[in-house]
Amino acid sequence: MQWRGEASDGERLAEYAGRLCYMSQHNPVNRTTAEYLENIKEAGPRSVLEHAVYVLLIEGISRSCSHELVRHRAGFGYSQISQTLRRRVARRLRHAACRRRRCATRGRMAATGCAEAQAAYVRAVERSDAALRKWVTDKVQRRKMAREAARSVLPNATEVKIVVSGNARAWRTMLELRCGEGAELEIRRMAVAVLRLLQKEAGALFSDFEIYTADDKSEAARVTYHKV
Repeated sequence: MQWRGEASDGERLAEYAGRLCYMSQHNPVNRTTAEYLENIKEAGPRSVLEHAVYVLLIEGISRSCSHELVRHRAGFGYSQISQTLRRRVARRLRHAACRRRRCATRGRMAATGCAEAQAAYVRAVERSDAALRKWVTDKVQRRKMAREAARSVLPNATEVKIVVSGNARAWRTMLELRCGEGAELEIRRMAVAVLRLLQKEAGALFSDFEIYTADDKSEAARVTYHKV
């Protein structure tokens, strides 16, 4: 390969895949990687962007937000913290963070009652475990059953952690949809934060996204090349 300009491994992988399609590895017009990928985003073959994969740990979002995120299936993999937790972890839920979701219409933080729900979860686990002792002798199985029965009291505002892997093309699709002003405010904020990170890591793959301040005073983003 005849590389030109600075680029990350993911960007060069996408360029190599594209050049292999047409056996142009020697870079006859001396394009930089960024220039080559700009042409790919505009004209294709856009499938080469699927070779570059980025893995993120996303924290500080609600379970409601993660439910929206995991709807994006093509090109993504997810591993999320389980609500079926061990006893010592369940007790810590009393102090776990809860995402307070901004009310888009009133511009203030909406009350969620998270602390009460988390305390109720711990009590429900303990009560279920005591009730199951009468007929479930295996301690591990009993605790598992108790946690599964109790977790329904946890609200969607409970904070979660999730590892997300996705190829560059899949990330672009998600960002185009979730950075727009029509997206729910919490996932839009998450998407804009993800966009900033990916632009820093692989600017040539995400350079056509522009972050701006929307009418609701929150950040949003628009993209030049749609449905890449």
